[in-house]
Amino acid sequence: MNKIISAEFLAADIKRFVIEAPKIAAKRRAGQFVIVRIDEKGERIPLTIADSNKEQGTITIIVQGIGKTTKEINNHVAGDFFLDVVGPLGKPSHIENFGTAISIGGGVGTAIAFPTAVALKEAGNHTIVINGARNKDLVILEEELKNVADELYITTDDGSYGYHGFVTQKLQELIDSGRKIDFVLAIGPIPMMRAVANTTKPYGIKTVVSLNPVMVDGTGMCGGCRATVDNKTVFVCVDGPEFDAHLVDFDLLTKRNRTYNQSEKAALDNHLCKLDKAFVEAVTTES
Repeated sequence: MNKIISAEFLAADIKRFVIEAPKIAAKRRAGQFVIVRIDEKGERIPLTIADSNKEQGTITIIVQGIGKTTKEINNHVAGDFFLDVVGPLGKPSHIENFGTAISIGGGVGTAIAFPTAVALKEAGNHTIVINGARNKDLVILEEELKNVADELYITTDDGSYGYHGFVTQKLQELIDSGRKIDFVLAIGPIPMMRAVANTTKPYGIKTVVSLNPVMVDGTGMCGGCRATVDNKTVFVCVDGPEFDAHLVDFDLLTKRNRTYNQSEKAALDNHLCKLDKAFVEAVTTES
């Protein structure tokens, strides 16, 4: 079991956990992830390691409560325990001194973009970060990114904070300015990663995306996380999660990620119904 050292909401339904996991903290590198299970019957949830502290033996994960299990995870507080935290899994990010490197995070994908931005900076790159969110209230890790990036651009879809527009629009502006951009990493929703790939491809800019397909065991045995890259089948948990953005079949990735949409919605609806029933029973008892 892994003890939760601290837990705090960064935005609505987005929570940061610092977890006791000394062996993972000692080996973890940027781009790798863990699989978390909260109890014996719990779903296995893959989550990127946002940060770690070898001396304290802790890792940091950031969870967006979307489905039944992620919402249950976010109900946990400091002092609670997760039953399993397995990792580090996946291949580390390929880091070198590219020159000028842009790390793009969309929504909670910023939690993945952050450790890679740190690694790119440490490798000597001029590091630019584009941090995108739907609105001001959903912007996360701004202060942490300010301490890492040579340049930080916040974008919001509704213009409530920072640059009014999508991350790809800001990326296009940087390209159009005539600056030499040597490397782009994009992490976030599939449509955003596809849009980044389409933006950089005409310019031949090396671009990498971190894929997020449905994943079960994290060891390549189940085959659930398969994707198609360069017309070949890959297993994201062991062959990735990062791949050449210009070679990813985003259409197939999107279809596979929708496979369990109805099941996930039914599980969440059932969970919320049980919570409503428990609340009514509690109020009735108190009355």
